[in-house]
Amino acid sequence: MELENIVANTVLLKAREGGGGNRKGKSKKWRQMLQFPHISLCEDLRQTLERDYHSLCEKQPIGRMLFRQFCETRPELSRCVKFLDAVAGYEVAPDEKRKECGQHLIEKYLKPKSEDHVPEVPSQLVSTCCERLEQEPSKELFKESTKLIHDYLSVAPFADYLDSLYFNRFLQWKWLERQPVTKNTFRQYRVLGKGGFGEVCACQVRATGKMYACKKLEKKRIKKRKGEAMALNEKQILEKVNMLTLMNGGDLKFHIYHMGEAGFEEPRAAFYAAEICCGLEDLHQERIVYRDLKPENILLDDHGHIRISDLGLAVHVPEGQTIKGRVGTVGYMAPEVVKNERYTFSPDWWALGCLVYEMIEGQSPFQQRKKKIKREEVERLVKDVQEEYSEKFSPCARSLCTMLLCKDPLERLGCRGAGAREVKEHPLFKHLNFRRLEAGMLEPPFKPDPQAIYCKDVLDIEQFSTVKGVELEPTDNDFYQKFATGSVPIPWQNEMIETECFKELNIFSTDGTVPPDLDWKGQPSPQPKKGLLQRFFSRQDCCGNCSDSEEEPTRL
Repeated sequence: MELENIVANTVLLKAREGGGGNRKGKSKKWRQMLQFPHISLCEDLRQTLERDYHSLCEKQPIGRMLFRQFCETRPELSRCVKFLDAVAGYEVAPDEKRKECGQHLIEKYLKPKSEDHVPEVPSQLVSTCCERLEQEPSKELFKESTKLIHDYLSVAPFADYLDSLYFNRFLQWKWLERQPVTKNTFRQYRVLGKGGFGEVCACQVRATGKMYACKKLEKKRIKKRKGEAMALNEKQILEKVNMLTLMNGGDLKFHIYHMGEAGFEEPRAAFYAAEICCGLEDLHQERIVYRDLKPENILLDDHGHIRISDLGLAVHVPEGQTIKGRVGTVGYMAPEVVKNERYTFSPDWWALGCLVYEMIEGQSPFQQRKKKIKREEVERLVKDVQEEYSEKFSPCARSLCTMLLCKDPLERLGCRGAGAREVKEHPLFKHLNFRRLEAGMLEPPFKPDPQAIYCKDVLDIEQFSTVKGVELEPTDNDFYQKFATGSVPIPWQNEMIETECFKELNIFSTDGTVPPDLDWKGQPSPQPKKGLLQRFFSRQDCCGNCSDSEEEPTRL
């Protein structure tokens, strides 16, 4: 049986490495799978797509790149784009280099005599920026200038872009993005873990080679436990916050307890806490409270950066309202949750305090590992007893935990009116540049071994028993149609860019001629007719993401 685990891990590792060869995990038919439609087939998209500059030219990754390619054809627009890039670089510059970076930016783009001068920024604003740069080179220094540039680009240049070949190509990408996702879109690999309603396995997109975590839910189990609303809620929140990538580095629980002495050194714990703080900030800005922050729900990627996972208990908090719900994991639920009181985002900051404590101490603040304590006793400790601190905690680390683990949610750090900013400004994080952290520019304290599988053996992951006494009805199938919404735009577009599919497919003629698929005078190329044997043996469920089984690696 050990052989089964070795084979499963070997096949997964080979897939993660790209499977060998030059295709980097892509199917040999990947160009066929991602073939652009003729532009005439995109007319419905043109009519229905919202003409919003921010969405089409800034928020959507492929839209952003194509708009910039359009701007590069006109010098006055190209200068604006270069200025915006320079500001983005200024904002993530190290603190000690930011002033020098700002001075260079002003000289290159805001001085009238410069060949790259951007006249859309008025001289009075330039003078103000110069004065503020000398006083304090804040990250927000050029905020008003960038707004003026975006305001300029969003009018006449944006209108011209909508009439260009570059926007037509964007429509072709959007058409591909909206094609159905089926089981044949992916290759399936080993199980990584299990949850309440199903299991999570590794999978790979055939067309791009991109690895994802695939969460498979058993419909009968969901129905038996009345979990339909929870499952749909998690799916919708995952779409909203774009959290879909496979994390190969394992979870924090594994690293805290199974990689030597329990717990982390303080700098490593502080780094993870800072990244989690940024993740919670993003969720809270979408008015989502997470409610299940714990080590096993924090995953590491290939580079050692962390991601929040498993949004099954997350919920949207309507503007100006509070919610109520005694949900979460025992030992990590805040006092107000245990007491079944109303709240907004305070439980997440309490749970962050529990997690920071556990990362440093090597055990939870309110229960000991592998020691059974009744739920009632744990909840009593959470509500009434002050946690204890060992010599592992520096004064700064102890201060942060104490402020996050404040029993009164109104006094808790992160809940006093400024949200995540209160936590970011704590002295424990004084050496971290959060702009660079959020941009992924800071080196993590630990990088996972690319040849390691940081999860339980296949045979150690408990199998589900058969669900009995439950039958699916037509109304159940109607409900599950709500899950079939296709690709999520921003992650899909990032996938195309990261896997270099965009680079290889997004080709325009160098001589100025219009590519056939963008030529309105031409017609869509007819599909080649299949011979009798081809039609007889063709797959009935083929949808453009057809299996290329002759090249597939052996799988269990």
